[in-house]
Amino acid sequence: MEIVCLDLEGVLVPEIWIAFAEKTGIPELKRTTRDEPDYMKLMQFRMDILKEHGLRLADIQDVIATIKPLDGASEFLGSLRELTQVVILSDTFQEFALPLMRQLGYPTIFCNSLKVSEEGMIEGVSMRCQDGKMRAVEAFSSLGFRTFASGDSYNDLSMIRRADGGCLFRAPRTILESEGDLEIAEEYPELLGKIRTFIENG
Repeated sequence: MEIVCLDLEGVLVPEIWIAFAEKTGIPELKRTTRDEPDYMKLMQFRMDILKEHGLRLADIQDVIATIKPLDGASEFLGSLRELTQVVILSDTFQEFALPLMRQLGYPTIFCNSLKVSEEGMIEGVSMRCQDGKMRAVEAFSSLGFRTFASGDSYNDLSMIRRADGGCLFRAPRTILESEGDLEIAEEYPELLGKIRTFIENG
């Protein structure tokens, strides 16, 4: 039996922090896991900027409420869920994810949570575990699933390489150049085709 593991931002929905950067006019917040391999370093960078500008969790949630899935994402996910089991593996936070999951038909998601002060300031992050995406793929494999993984960022590479099959999806040039041995897909029909082939060849 197969299970497909997908990243969220950049694969099914736009990058939350980029949308927030555009709304606030703070270009530094456009830095994402496509640019920074060290996720905790990236989050500390973000929290420092939020504190500097007095921005709260609610300010980010207001922007998330305006975000829609990427064009074709809902249809792709629907077709994929008819084909096999799907789990979204994301380093985002449950405080961010709910409105987006509602729009995608409430797929299963494994993500993290935030530490928020009484004043609504983001003070820290609670990660489920180190390299949670890769460890989830390992766990599915130990349960007898054949796994296929896809994502677009540095924090997706370990899960893609650990899975039985996988590919990058709309990854930036820097990652495509450094990870040239990995398969790539640029559009949803192409990604769905790779997954279908993986299942048929099982």
